[in-house]
Amino acid sequence: MKRNIHVAAPAGVVYALIADTSKWPLYFSPNIHVESLEFDGEQERIRVWALMAGQLQSWISARRLDPVERRIDFEQELPSSFQAVLGGVMSVRSVGPRDTVVELGVEFKNAEGLDVSWLELAARRNSRTQLAELKSVAEQWSRLDELTLTFEDSKRIDGPAEAVYDFLYRAGDWPGLVPYVARVDLTEEAPGVQRIAMETVTEYGTHDTESMRICFPHAGRIICKQITNPALLAAHTAEWSVVPDETGTTVTVRHSVVLREEDITAVLGEGAGLGEARRHVREVLGQNSLTMLTLAREHARSTAQLP
Repeated sequence: MKRNIHVAAPAGVVYALIADTSKWPLYFSPNIHVESLEFDGEQERIRVWALMAGQLQSWISARRLDPVERRIDFEQELPSSFQAVLGGVMSVRSVGPRDTVVELGVEFKNAEGLDVSWLELAARRNSRTQLAELKSVAEQWSRLDELTLTFEDSKRIDGPAEAVYDFLYRAGDWPGLVPYVARVDLTEEAPGVQRIAMETVTEYGTHDTESMRICFPHAGRIICKQITNPALLAAHTAEWSVVPDETGTTVTVRHSVVLREEDITAVLGEGAGLGEARRHVREVLGQNSLTMLTLAREHARSTAQLP
C-alpha cells in the first residue's frame, strides 16, 4: 500500500512533524497517546495508543530516523491483538522552498495464511486520515505557535495520593459533585481504558464532548484526549499526574490545545482574534481544572479522616 501527498510547506518542517511523536495526539486524530521508550538519536522505540476502526489499539513500534535523507523506517514489534506485523517507510522530498512530497509505503509481514482484511482496511483509513491531517497542520507551519497552547496547573494536597487518583479516575461519579459536569456516560472498554461522553455547562454555554482516557494507576497518571471537541478547539489533550511524597500529594494537570481559528468570531464575537482566544481557553480550562483539583483535595481529606 502506497500513498503520497503534496504539501505546501518546507520539507524540514514536514519531516519534523513526523519525527516528533510527542505531538502526534495533538495533530493526528487517530492517535490518543504516544510514549517514547528508547531513543539514541537514530533508533527509537515508541508505544502507540490509537483508534483503528473506532477501536483503541496499542502496539510498540521500532523506528529508524534519517534526518539527512528525511526518511523514517518503522515496524511494529508487539502488534497487540494483531497477528500480522505492520511495517513501512515514510519519506519526505523537497520539490521547492515551500513544496514537499510525502510518500508513505506500508506492508504486512508474517501475514501468510492470516486474514488481515480488517487490519488492512483500518490501516488504509488511518493512513489516509493522517496524511491529510499532516498536510493541514504543515501548511499552517508559520502560525502553529499562535494556534497551539500548552499550560498546567498544580495543587498541593494534604491527603493520600490514592484518594486523589480515585476521585479523578471515577469520572462516572462527577455529576452532582463537579459543578460544571451535567452528565457523564462512561464505558471502560478494557482495564484502565475509558471512553467518556460528557455534557458540561459553563457561562459560555453547554458543550458535549467525547474523550478517550488511558489510566496508569501505579504511575499515578491519567492521559486524556478529546475525540470530539467543543467550538474553538481543533484538538485537546490533557495529562493528570498524582505524585505522593512524605508530607502529602502534588497533583498537576497539563493541557495542550490547537485552536480552531474559524470559530473565534462565533464564540467570542466580532473583533476577537487569536490573542483573545488563547486567553479565553486558558481561563476556561484553567478554572475547570482548579475546580477539579479543589474537589480532589476535599475528597482526599475526607477519606483521610475516615476511621
